Amino acid sequence: MDSPARSLVVKVTAGTEAPERLSQAFTVAATAVASGVDVSLWLTGESTWMAVPGRAEAFELAHAAPLGELRDAVLAGGRLTVCTQCAARRELAQEQLVDGAVIKGAAVFVEEVMAPGAQALVY
Repeated sequence: MDSPARSLVVKVTAGTEAPERLSQAFTVAATAVASGVDVSLWLTGESTWMAVPGRAEAFELAHAAPLGELRDAVLAGGRLTVCTQCAARRELAQEQLVDGAVIKGAAVFVEEVMAPGAQALVY
């Protein structure tokens, strides 16, 4: 019997107020995508802003890959989801996000983390 395919769900709860956590979440997600892992990156809290065009590009952290490039790598090979409540609190709508990003709620997050073979990380 085959074991279920492995997947990685990364939830980032920090924004620019915690630059190293923010950067590390995106770095891990993009690295996993490059390694062929099925990746879902969830943006919650202040990290929600990184799904708005120009915001990730404006973020800088010494010795870290550009956040916009990491986000785009995730979008190219994985999924990028913004928390429904987090988007609403920031008055963000789907059309204000980068192409490929979606807004979804907690039920979808739970479904992803409970899938057979899923590994969840929270930053």
